[in-house]
Amino acid sequence: MLSIDEIKKPIATEIDVFEDKFKSSMHSSVPLLDRITHYIVKRKGKQIRPMFVFFSAGLCGGINEATYRGAALVELLHTATLVHDDVVDNSYQRRGFFSINALWKNKIAVLVGDYLLSKGLLLSLDNNDFSLLKIVSEAVKQMSEGELLQIEKVRKMDVGEPIYYEVIRQKTASLIASCCACGAASAGADTETIEKMRLFGEKTGIAFQIKDDMFDFGLDDVGKPLGIDIKEKKITLPLIYALNKASKSERKNIINLVKNHNEEPEKVAEIIAFVKDLDGLVYAENQMSKYQEEAFAILNTFPEGQFRTGLEQLVRFTTERKK
Repeated sequence: MLSIDEIKKPIATEIDVFEDKFKSSMHSSVPLLDRITHYIVKRKGKQIRPMFVFFSAGLCGGINEATYRGAALVELLHTATLVHDDVVDNSYQRRGFFSINALWKNKIAVLVGDYLLSKGLLLSLDNNDFSLLKIVSEAVKQMSEGELLQIEKVRKMDVGEPIYYEVIRQKTASLIASCCACGAASAGADTETIEKMRLFGEKTGIAFQIKDDMFDFGLDDVGKPLGIDIKEKKITLPLIYALNKASKSERKNIINLVKNHNEEPEKVAEIIAFVKDLDGLVYAENQMSKYQEEAFAILNTFPEGQFRTGLEQLVRFTTERKK
């Protein structure tokens, strides 16, 4: 599989320019805020979301100034949600670094998240990017709804496949879908093309999340701590499938372990073994591949070229990764 730097090559210059623009978009007249946003920028990840925006724009008409603003809007609003999520989850680390709330406490973290949201809104409004703002705002709404739906279902331990797919469609896939739709919209694509790209991103996002959920059960032995989702009482696809295959007594026992013994290592190991024994990972892998192929089917309706190839490679990177 190609590395992210190899995939990025056709748009490497654009990504470099974007990073400078993104830093500028976060600037403030408050020294404390500038210190915090500088800390955020220094710890940005692989820039996969902006890559989806730029490749999609290139595929649908061409990269322009609106594309840079669309990518910045996605990153500003997404970063704001991450800062707020860390407060909600009492999480003190993000990608191996201290979270904003760990370093500057909850009150400041919430205000920083609010600031990033407002910067994203103003960036769009000041440039009359109403279509981009509508696309990304819809994604943020869906992400919030997905999180609340998951919390509600976790409390009741009431999660079947339809609910699982709705949660991950809203929580994860809506953001990648908004990246692809923003790219297309920034390039001046028509409504039908924008919707095709949105759907392509949604299928990719669902495949990505299924793969991510599989790691919790020891897929590929990547060295990642196992059972994190179990400890948070999240019922994901591998476990849902195994529960559906299990006898009534087995199902009752496993649900009891998830609800009441999810902090005990030996019980978590028992749940993981149960999922593997009943082919939960095999089923999830097949479902992930199905959504990946559906994404490729949409992508293949567009003309061949470096941007289509870049998106295909990006899908493979996000869904076939080993960690």
